[in-house]
Amino acid sequence: MTTPAVLQIAIPRVPPGTLGRLALWLGVAANVAVVNWLLVVSPYPGSNVYFVLGRFFGLHAALIMALQLLLIARLPWLDRRIGMDRLTAWHRWTGYTLLWTVVAHATCIVFGLAMMSGTSFSGQVVDLATTWEGVAWAMIAGGLLLTIGLVSARFARRRLPYETWHLLHLGTYVAVLLALTHQIAVGTTFTASAFATAYWWTLWGVALGAVLAGRVLLPLWRNLRHRFRVERVVSESENVVSVYVTGRRLDRLPAQAGQFFLWRFLTRGRWWQANPFSLSTAPDGCSLRLTAKAVGTGSAGLRRIPVGTRVFAEGPYGAFTGMHRTRTATLLVAGGVGVTPIRSLLEGLGGHIVVLYRVRSTADAVLVDELRALAEARGADLRLVTGPSRPAPPTGPILGPDHLRELVPDIRERDIFVCGPAGMTAAVLRSLRQLRVPRRQIHSERFGLAG
Repeated sequence: MTTPAVLQIAIPRVPPGTLGRLALWLGVAANVAVVNWLLVVSPYPGSNVYFVLGRFFGLHAALIMALQLLLIARLPWLDRRIGMDRLTAWHRWTGYTLLWTVVAHATCIVFGLAMMSGTSFSGQVVDLATTWEGVAWAMIAGGLLLTIGLVSARFARRRLPYETWHLLHLGTYVAVLLALTHQIAVGTTFTASAFATAYWWTLWGVALGAVLAGRVLLPLWRNLRHRFRVERVVSESENVVSVYVTGRRLDRLPAQAGQFFLWRFLTRGRWWQANPFSLSTAPDGCSLRLTAKAVGTGSAGLRRIPVGTRVFAEGPYGAFTGMHRTRTATLLVAGGVGVTPIRSLLEGLGGHIVVLYRVRSTADAVLVDELRALAEARGADLRLVTGPSRPAPPTGPILGPDHLRELVPDIRERDIFVCGPAGMTAAVLRSLRQLRVPRRQIHSERFGLAG
C-alpha cells in the first residue's frame, strides 16, 4: 500500500478562503451593476413607481436565482476554498431573500398595472394570469418557491427525512425553468438590446451549466473512471464501523485529508440514500476509508454491507484541509466520532501537531490506537481529554479558555482544526475567540446538504 504523502507546508499569501469569497462576491457585485444598468437604459413607457419597483425586484430575483444555482452547484474550486457548509448556509439565506423578492416583484407589478389600467388588484391578477404570456408559469414558479421555503424552515426541516426534503427541493429547478420562460416572454430588459439578450442567456447558461457540471457530469465521470467498490467492513467498536472502499486509478482522485464524500451503497434498500462521511485516513492512492458511528437509519446498516458492493461516491467535498493553513504548527481538536477527519489530518499534515481528543472515557476513544501510532510516527503530541463536562477542572470548564491555554500554551501560534458534536464545537470556538486566536487560524466545518 502506498504511504500517504505528508503535506508540505507552504503558506499562501492570500488565504484560499479569502480568495474564494472575493471571487464569488466580486462576481455578484459586477452582475448587480449590470442588472441595474439594464434597468435604467430600458425604461417601460407610461410606467409608475410601483411598476418600476416591480421590474427592479423582478430583475434582482432573476439574479438571486442564478446565484442560488451557483451556490449549490458543488463546483470543486469554490468548495475547496469556501466549504460546503458555508455555501449551504449562504444558499439558505439567499433562498429566503429570493422568496421575499419574488413576492415584492409580483405585488408591485400588479399594483402598478392596476393603477395604469384602472382595475382592481384581484381583477388585474386574473387578467395577468389569463391574457399575459408566461405569467401563469411565473405564478406556478412562485408557488413552488413558497412551498420549498416552508419545508426548508427549521421547524419543518427537522421533521422530514433528508431524502423526502431533497425530492421536494428539486422543485427549485422546475421553478427556475418556469421563471426563465416568464422572463423570456414578458421581460422587456431581456430583449431591450443585443447586449441585454446576450447577458441574460450567458448568466442563465453559466448558472445552469454549473449545476449540470458539478451535480451530474463530474460525479458520473468520476464514478465511471474509478469504479468504487467495498473492499472490507471492519468493526472498530461496539457502535463504530469502518468501510474500506477501493477502485481504479485512485491516485488520480483529487481527495485530501479532512474531506468527505456523499456515499451511496448500491444495495437493495440503500441505493437511494446519500450519507456524508469523512475520510478517516489520508488518501493513499489505493483505497479510501470512512468510519461512522453505527446509529440511525443511514449509518447503522453499514455493518451489513456485503464486500464487493458497488459504491456511488460524490466528492470529495469540504474545505477542512491543510490547504487553509496559515502557520507551520497545528492544533487538532476532536470530539467523539468527529475524530475521523482529525485522524486523516494527523496522517496527512506536516509540522508540529498537538491533538486534543475529547471523550467521556477512554473506552469511548474511537481509533485511539491508530492515533497513538500516528502521533509517535509524526512526532505529534496526543492528549486524551476525558471526564464529564461537570464538575469543571481547576482551570475552568473542559476545553474552556483557561483549560486550552494550559494544554497548549502556544495556542495562538497555531492553526486550529475543530471537529466534533455541535455543542462541543461551538464551545471550543467560543473559547478560541476569548483567547483572541486570529479568525483565519480557526477551521471548522459542519456537514450541510442542499438541493
